[in-house]
Amino acid sequence: MRIALGIEYDGTDFLGWQRLSHGNTVQGRVEQALSFVAAEPIEITCAGRTDAGVHGRCQVVHFDTTVQRDMRSWVLGGCSNLPDSVAVLWAQPVAEDFHARFSARSRRYRYTILNRRVRPALDTRYVAWERQPLDAERMHAAAQALIGEHDFTAFRAMSCQAAHARREVKTLRVWREDEQVIIEIEANAFLHHMVRNIVGSLLPVGRGEQSVGWVQALLAGRNREVAGPTAAASGLTFIGPRYERHWQLPPEVSE
Repeated sequence: MRIALGIEYDGTDFLGWQRLSHGNTVQGRVEQALSFVAAEPIEITCAGRTDAGVHGRCQVVHFDTTVQRDMRSWVLGGCSNLPDSVAVLWAQPVAEDFHARFSARSRRYRYTILNRRVRPALDTRYVAWERQPLDAERMHAAAQALIGEHDFTAFRAMSCQAAHARREVKTLRVWREDEQVIIEIEANAFLHHMVRNIVGSLLPVGRGEQSVGWVQALLAGRNREVAGPTAAASGLTFIGPRYERHWQLPPEVSE
């Protein structure tokens, strides 16, 4: 049987999603919890790996097992064996050809910036902080140059191991809500640090240090060294993937 799960996590205290031979990772803890429920080893595959300090609103994973458990047991048993920073949101059986990564049509991220003179206290784990005033409308205008299929070399980490840098950005919005500036981006897939590097390049535009056209010039130039710095991990949340409705997954991950 193949089972899909929705996973929510605070990534602050983890070395990222992917299981490591050393250190605390989200995948490692989830597999440990599910293996306890199953009384046998469980290995999971996710929709999209996240880096150290990055959060997940609804990560989707799948795993195969011959163990008979009802879906409620996977949720409650998983949660009871996970730290408070990780929760299993839902579980359901899926078709054998469903794949959490390869069946996903797109992925969505949200980046949240607290834009005020005083650093955060209550929200410090979940936002980035920018003390200088940001013009969200200028940032949104600059970001529109990134919509469509492009070579995103200027916004990929030097250590990125992807075979190529072409990705399709479906939507990219920047707006202000009181003291927060929020950036949401949806793409078919992402390069390593792509979202955080885009944010790092939008910030100089928001501060008035660069023109609205600067981001388009960076995209065309394909030079990571002249683009903005990588934004802090704390502000980034993986909202989740999107799948075609015929997989019959919950509405928050269906299109």
